This record gives sequence, structure tokens and C-alpha cells, in this order.
Amino acid sequence: MNRIQARRSALARPATGFVSQPEPRTIGTFAKGRQLTAGNFLFAGYLVEAPETGIWDLPMPDSSFEEELQGFGWLDDLASVADGPARQRAQTWLSEWIARYGGGHGPGWTPDLTGRRLIRWINHALFLLNGQDREMSIAYFRSLAQQTIFLSRRWQAASSGLPRFEALTGLIYAGLALTGMERFVNTAMQALARECAAKIDDEGGIPTRNPEELLEVFTLLTWAASALAGAGRIAAKEHISAIERIAPTLRALRHSDGGLARFHGGGRGLVGRLDHALAASGVRAGANTGLSMGYARLSTGRTSIIIDASAPPAGRASYNGHASTLAFELTSGRRPMIVNCGSGISFGESWRRAGRATPSHSTLGIDGFSSARLGPSRFIGGHRRELLTDVPKKISVQQAAGADGISFHGSHSGYVSTHGLTHARELVLSIDGRSLSGGDTLAVLGDKSKKQFDRMMNRAKLQGIDFSVRFHLHPDVDAALDLGGSAVSLVLKSGEIWVFRHDGFSKMMLEPSVYLEKNRLKPRATKQIVLSGRAMEYAVRVGWTLAKAQDTPSGIRDLEQDDIPTL
Repeated sequence: MNRIQARRSALARPATGFVSQPEPRTIGTFAKGRQLTAGNFLFAGYLVEAPETGIWDLPMPDSSFEEELQGFGWLDDLASVADGPARQRAQTWLSEWIARYGGGHGPGWTPDLTGRRLIRWINHALFLLNGQDREMSIAYFRSLAQQTIFLSRRWQAASSGLPRFEALTGLIYAGLALTGMERFVNTAMQALARECAAKIDDEGGIPTRNPEELLEVFTLLTWAASALAGAGRIAAKEHISAIERIAPTLRALRHSDGGLARFHGGGRGLVGRLDHALAASGVRAGANTGLSMGYARLSTGRTSIIIDASAPPAGRASYNGHASTLAFELTSGRRPMIVNCGSGISFGESWRRAGRATPSHSTLGIDGFSSARLGPSRFIGGHRRELLTDVPKKISVQQAAGADGISFHGSHSGYVSTHGLTHARELVLSIDGRSLSGGDTLAVLGDKSKKQFDRMMNRAKLQGIDFSVRFHLHPDVDAALDLGGSAVSLVLKSGEIWVFRHDGFSKMMLEPSVYLEKNRLKPRATKQIVLSGRAMEYAVRVGWTLAKAQDTPSGIRDLEQDDIPTL
């Protein structure tokens, strides 16, 4: 159906120019722009080195690689360079796309990719049209009109959530900017308002619980609202209300270094994107209490901690979900220290599955099990995805603040069905942010759970149930286990030194780990602190502390939390 509508759209009457042009708001990366002009194409974790090959003639290693090309997000990177070679590349690849795909053929004719593409074409119109002849200008506007008409007919086919937000924002952009396309704006505004009301919850969260995806949605909503305001229109109240709900949630999910917490398939976000979006929203910073999209935040001094305090996303929203309940990340000033491994989706299916498992997160896990399990696979968005099933059904959370610091207490039932055990975690961050004390407990609660625990003990021949508490370290952290095995020294790039200790109940080891980031060719090697123990009774507790042993030496100073503008 998309292809039929695309070909029909190609016969439509073209736009002849701009009514108005929204201010460019997309942010590119100068380094990536330079790579593109040199013929190095890095998309979706794949690098294709082809300096003499056109972008549309590249070998496509994966469908996600091709989707990134068709969405034209790389145009932001070329525009950030904005020199002669970058402009020539952009103009050549644009004209080749129109010649090859402008008739409504090819993989780029989906609503979300079309919306993404329209935004970039309109944002960078001056960059694309500078020095071009009249024939190219006519072809450019004709293609914009064709894509806009296609989007007006097919936006409903976009999957609910981020793809639909992309499609509708693109339609609003094009409707406001192009001659003869204004008739599509009201319908798109109404549809976007409905999507905001349906998919942005009272906490300012989305069903996937992916912080980076929430940032992408927020950015699109602020772009659309700004474009409407620039054209003398007012966004729907549901649209504005969604922006106002999301802003404080994103602030709560931002570490002290400005990066987002990496949970449920999300990364840290493009540098500058979060601050730019918050500033553009106009929503002032305010006090945030309780959970934000299911996450708890502890922050004092220069230390920030973000905890996944809810069940993983459910249903279709879980296809990129992780078994990370009660996992946390910790950042000191501008330096991430305790992290999760991250999403392995760009490194293939095996890495994707590994990244979703509990052992890839900084929390307690029963050896060989995850707190949520991968269920049957389904085709979602053209890809086979495995949904999470058997997620924790009972989760309790308490937060408090006192003279000595702020505390978090949480528990989940992710191991009750398999082992009869409930995991409880307590964290206390000192008032100056210089020390964190924690405890992880496995406990049997109730007669039914006792029977299940006894069955597992019998199966283990009364040798106990093995578990591990893991603390994955950022690759920039230099970790060393002392000779006695009772402490681990953590040296940050800033010169800060932290020391991790435990109560002696468990065995402590320093083991290899990985840090998974999209747009890298391979996982980064790092380390993890592992406390291993064995549950022999109905309750077992592991205690540990992480404390700053030394401040940043004089003359070597990271930006402190107060140096980051409050947006």
C-alpha cells in the first residue's frame, strides 16, 4: 500500500516554493560530516569505506543501515561542516535520490522515514539549493510536494509512538513551509494532539521507557510547536501539555554530566541535544518528586544516581526492553562511573540478546537467570523481535531524605516464580555526595515462596542458589583490586579516586565487561566488580560501600554540577 500511494503521490501537482521556512533546529556532528565527505559511511554500527562510491550505490549490510540513509539524518552532519565538499556531497546525493526514488519506489517510502526526510530537506534548504540551477530547484520542490501528499495519506500506517511522531511532525513542517500544502496542517495537528494524549502518560513517560527515545519524541514535539508558532498558529493543548510533562522527566533522567541514563535500549543521547531541546521547550526547571517514567533519582553534591525502579515495558513496547529492574547508574561530576552495558542492537542479534539480560546491568541476578525473560518473537517494524515475558509482578519503592543523605529502598518479584526469592535493594547517598552505601537482599516471603525455594534447594542438592551482584564500570575508569581482595580502587579521568568495599559475606572479583554504544564498530572493553554469593537460607544480604577517597587534584578540574545550566 505504501508503494501504491507513493507512486500516486508522484503524479501530484508540485509545490513551487516556500511559504515560510522553519528555523533549522536539527543538530549534526562535525566529525561525522568530515567522515562522510571522506567516503566513510558509519551507520547502525556498520562502517562502509567507499570514497569513490555514491551513497545510494553502497552495499547495504543491514536494513537498519539503509533506513538511516533513507531518513537523511546524515544531512545534519554535512550541514554542520558546510564547506564546499560537504555541500557538493549533499547536493549530489539529494539529486540522485530524486532521480532514483522520487517516483515513489524504494525502501524510503515509509511514513516515519518520509517525515524524518522532509524535516531535513526543509531545514537545510539553503544549504541544498545554494548554487543549484532552476531545473534542480523545480525537482526539489516537486519531490517535497510528492512526499508531503504521500505522508498525508499514509501517516496512519506508522507504528504508534516515535515513528508516528516523526511522520506527523514532518507533515506539519511541510504543510507550513510549502506552497499549496497548508490544507494538511489541521489534520496533522489534531492527530498529533491525539497521539500526545494517548502515548505520553501522566509522568511524562512513554511505553518503551527508553530515555533516549523520550528525548527524540520531546525534540519532535518542540520542533512542531515552534514551527506552528512561527506561522502564527498555536499548538493544541494536548501537544503543549505533553511537552510540559516530558521536560521534568528528562531532567530527572539526566546525569550530572548532562548525558541520559542508558536503559531499555537507549543511549546517552547526542551531545547537546538534551540541553538544546530543554531550552527550546521554554519549560522551566522545577522540583521533581517520586518516580519519573519508572526511574528514581538520587542526587547530592556532584554525584547523580538513576535507578530503574519499575517493571520492564510490556507488550509490543518490550521488544527493546531490558531485564534491568533495580539496576542503577552513577556519575561523579562529569565522569560516568557505574553503568549498564547498554544496547547491543547495532552489533547483531547475539549482542542484542546479551545486552538485555540482567547480568549486563548493575544489579543482583541469580546465576543463569534474568529478572525478566525473553518470550516468543514477532515481526515488528519489519524486524523479528523477542518480547519480554514473565516480568516482575510485584515492585515496591520508597524514597526518603534525611540529615545524613537520601535513600532508596526497592524490591521486585522477578525470581519468585523460579526460585521463590524476592530481591530487595537499599541505597543511601550521603548528603555531600561523597559516599554511597548499599545492600542487596534475597529473601523468601510467604509459604508458597518457601515451597518453591525448598524445591530449588533440593534440586541443587542443598548446595545453595548462586547469585552475583554486578557493578559495570565505564571504560574510562581505571580499576584495580587490592592484594587482599577486600577493596577495588577506581580512578576517574578527572583524577578522582573512589574505593569500593564489601562486608565480607561474598567473594569479590574484578572481571571483564563491555560497554555497548551505537555508532561504534565494536563493543568497548571495560571491567565489572562482581560480588558472588550463595543463598543457603530464607534470607541473605550482601552489603557494600562506594566512597570517594580523593578529590580532583588542584589544577585538574572537571565541570561541576553547578556549572551545567539549569534548563
